[in-house]
Amino acid sequence: MSESEAPGRVPRGFGLCGHSLGAVREETAMNDHRKLGRELGLFDTDPLIGAGLPYWLPDGAVVRHVLEEYIRTAERAAGYRHVYSPVLGKRELYEISGHWSHYSDDMFPPMELGGEQVVLRPSLCPHHAVIYRSRSHSYRELPLRIAELGGMYRSELSGVLGGLTRVRAIQLNDAHIFCTLDQVAEEAQAALEMIRRAYEALGISPARYRLSLRGPGGKYVTALELWQRSTALLTEVLDRSGLPYEAAEGEAAFYGPKIDVQVVDGAGREFTLSTVQVDFHQPERFGLHYIGADGAKHRPVMVHRSVIGSVERAVAHLIEEHGGAFPAWLAPTQVVILPVSAAELPNAVALAAGCARRGLRAEIAGPERGSLGARVRESRLVPYQAVIGAKEAAGDLVAVRLRDGRRLDPLPVEEVLARIAALVGGHRADLWDGAPR
Repeated sequence: MSESEAPGRVPRGFGLCGHSLGAVREETAMNDHRKLGRELGLFDTDPLIGAGLPYWLPDGAVVRHVLEEYIRTAERAAGYRHVYSPVLGKRELYEISGHWSHYSDDMFPPMELGGEQVVLRPSLCPHHAVIYRSRSHSYRELPLRIAELGGMYRSELSGVLGGLTRVRAIQLNDAHIFCTLDQVAEEAQAALEMIRRAYEALGISPARYRLSLRGPGGKYVTALELWQRSTALLTEVLDRSGLPYEAAEGEAAFYGPKIDVQVVDGAGREFTLSTVQVDFHQPERFGLHYIGADGAKHRPVMVHRSVIGSVERAVAHLIEEHGGAFPAWLAPTQVVILPVSAAELPNAVALAAGCARRGLRAEIAGPERGSLGARVRESRLVPYQAVIGAKEAAGDLVAVRLRDGRRLDPLPVEEVLARIAALVGGHRADLWDGAPR
């Protein structure tokens, strides 16, 4: 299927109308996110916008927004401070960082602007180095953790573009920690723990951890001593963590080694989702320093860290991993309300309002959309189906059907809302506490 093809639309909140989740998976060729993402109304492409430049539809925008807010919240809790930086920079910025000499083949051509050349940025780290440099810093401020969900651009060839996994406009979950040499191992270890917790909440697992090292050739900066120091630090972090890992030559960034967290898609292709890097190069290139306890200037170390990498690639993996049945906190629609007949519509409206008050995303699928059985099937990917019949309406109750097939006895509306809100708010992977009632 070409990137511009868009299959027929289906009911909101569901994939292939009337099919079981197993059938959805079978019919979408191992959950290829390019096909399933379009059928679920998450994203699409158009040749008029351009290849490698997907746009997000309303349900996909919900998934993206919730994922981004999860990351921002986790970063704030871990002591990160968020910034915004422009997607353009002068060519000189990337000459200083080393991107121009080592990475320009993957960058868009410079644009002439007022006698200067400006470039769409291929990464955020040079901007964050300049942000750090804009103020003086004491050793008491370190580690200083700067984070941003920011746009960047890669001049990918048309032949390698694909859905959300290889795009030209990227929204990157990026962060840079400026710290002393003695703080590097602890900060890198904490970054790995953030990644572990995020994967648990997202319901995904790493395929392996990779220590990505320098290889032969001229694509790397030349300071061998700094490479050796940063490699030793990352090796220490991995050994101390007890995580199994493999070393891979030739997979490092041009400025230093990194820990890559690898995942595998439905077709068996492996790619990097998360990363932790140690960088002595850019602090030196940008002349970064802090004032130590001795009153003298000292060079900080820059730890690059990304919990979910690019938002596009993360969502692509989530689509394929879950077949559209996202964890409840991430689902575009979390509760579908199913009044058995028109008589229960007032109760359904009241329940929808209660969901909204608790921050839950709910919609009403009324009898005008077909029989109850048909509506249940159409809502199969929604985590919670709230059925309201005459008995439930009379007692201010709701009968909950869980996406995993469990049916709960009718419960008071407020109890149901409180329990769902607690599970969603805790970014839990399970749909219900305890045994079904």
